[in-house]
Amino acid sequence: MNAPTQQIPAVYHRRIGDIVVTALADGVAIRDHKMMIGVSEDEGAQHLQAAFRDHFALSINTFLIHSAERLALIDTGSGTYLGPDAGHLPSNLRAAGVDPAAIDTVLLTHMHPDHSAGLTNRDTGAKHFPNAQLVAHENEPKHWFDDGAMSRASERERVMMFQQARDQTAPYLAKMRRFTDGEVFPGVTALPCPGHTPGHTAYMISSNDETLLIWGDIVHIPEVQVPRPDVSMVVDVDPAMAATSRKRMFDMAASERLLVTGMHLHYPGFGHVARDGDSWRFAPEPWAQGM
Repeated sequence: MNAPTQQIPAVYHRRIGDIVVTALADGVAIRDHKMMIGVSEDEGAQHLQAAFRDHFALSINTFLIHSAERLALIDTGSGTYLGPDAGHLPSNLRAAGVDPAAIDTVLLTHMHPDHSAGLTNRDTGAKHFPNAQLVAHENEPKHWFDDGAMSRASERERVMMFQQARDQTAPYLAKMRRFTDGEVFPGVTALPCPGHTPGHTAYMISSNDETLLIWGDIVHIPEVQVPRPDVSMVVDVDPAMAATSRKRMFDMAASERLLVTGMHLHYPGFGHVARDGDSWRFAPEPWAQGM
């Protein structure tokens, strides 16, 4: 018998009242210390070593929302923008038995390439979700379609951030729905938390007195940013505001004992944040075979 050569599909269901949330992995992105602002290389390495890790690996997670006999997808993964270790959402959708045409709403946390670059075929411009309405905070297209902001960006940012956002969302713009806050899908409430991007948004899933906070990119490197929420990322549009939003989300999650997950918590990412003296810690929820 031949030994396995690849992982099984990354599909994990979590019931929140009458809503079922399905975590689907898009893959991982390997990064280094240069991605972080406000922490020395030595301290970053110490946090990794304490967690028995030897490199910065960012999980890239997306989430299906089965609610009121409708189907939404929060974020779309990275398409072909981040190399072979990412871009696996389509195969995991197939493994979950989901036809992309059955998804009627795509909710974006923001328009960075690991979140919106799976919207559209990069070569043909065809929609990957032909029947979906694209929904995002009004400040996301406002920023990424701002020619002045694009002109001030680095060459890499112009290609990977601004142009990617424009190309990937273009087929959806005619019917795109923009929000400021409030309920954006049955049982799903938008919680703007700007800083990482101007329209960066978390989503609260609520049903039958159960809740789940999907906090988007509040955390990128959990080994560092959970104990040190003041540490921001070079890709933050406003690093100080991102840190403020992170601390606010930590405070809310801890004080309300919320179940949380995020796009860069290690898959499937469900767990709780708690105070740890003057710092914080993340307690992963154990895998549950039943729902």
